[in-house]
Amino acid sequence: MLSTTLKIQAQDLLKQIKEFQENSAQAGLIPLISIIGPTASGKTAVAIVLAKLLNGEVISADSRQIYRQMNIGTAKATPAEQAAAKHHLIDIADPDQTISLSAYQKQATTIIKKIHTDRYQPILAGGTGLYVSAVTENYQLPESKPDPELRAELENFAATYGAEALHQELLAQDPESAARIHPNNLRYVIRALEIVSQTNRPKSDQRAPSEFASFFITVEWPRDQLYQRINQRIDQQMEEGLLEETRLLLGKYPADLPSLSSLGYQELGQYIRGEIPMEKALEDFKQNTRNFAKRQLTWFRKYRHVYSIDGATLSDFIAELNKFKS
Repeated sequence: MLSTTLKIQAQDLLKQIKEFQENSAQAGLIPLISIIGPTASGKTAVAIVLAKLLNGEVISADSRQIYRQMNIGTAKATPAEQAAAKHHLIDIADPDQTISLSAYQKQATTIIKKIHTDRYQPILAGGTGLYVSAVTENYQLPESKPDPELRAELENFAATYGAEALHQELLAQDPESAARIHPNNLRYVIRALEIVSQTNRPKSDQRAPSEFASFFITVEWPRDQLYQRINQRIDQQMEEGLLEETRLLLGKYPADLPSLSSLGYQELGQYIRGEIPMEKALEDFKQNTRNFAKRQLTWFRKYRHVYSIDGATLSDFIAELNKFKS
């Protein structure tokens, strides 16, 4: 009975995608399928099976998978997975390089157009909300370089009065961005205020009509099951050698790089430096990742028309989709 139900659901998803592609073509828009959702939800598996079925290519929307050498900690698609479906925007920078949101958006947009021109289906997949929104909502990002003086001033303000006070300033100037950015995410709060200062417009207002039509897909899990998957993934990452990967990175690069503030590398770096015991590092790693997933869920909640896949039957659902391969 379950198999029959999942077969019907798989047929329904493919039917909806076909209709979406046809409607996009009629509207003169590029059809973009976006696999979104929190970490450890199963986005990569869905992206790969759809890429196989739809003659598609995957564009990563993950702000940490862009970095070379950061493989285990970013849950990067494995070589086998990348061989199964062509991936883009993975391993495009060294950990000490900076890829701005604007640079990512330009590269992703160019790749999506090229994939479409080549008569393939572009599939955006990842959990970095800003990356997904910048591409699908056509953010108009300023070309000006970062303002070091303003950033220093805002950092000093946060150090003196607290991150919450700086977030309140963003709330006054750009309420929509403030609602999406966690007060403790100081880098994003500062960037949003910097954009308002440079353009005299809220960051959230800077959008233009998109060349893309978007079909969003997510994998939904009960919160407790998602957290269990996160914990299990972290245990697996440790078994795969995440601690050694972190040691190698810290042997090559400064610990204060934004890339190395990523989940896992930050906590394990504290352990490596003797600041906290391993038990505490793992506890913080898991808790911080669960908190991050909660913020991802909040961000992606703004997308109202999303095709939802039940996480409890994800493996069986993918197996049914695979049966449609020609």
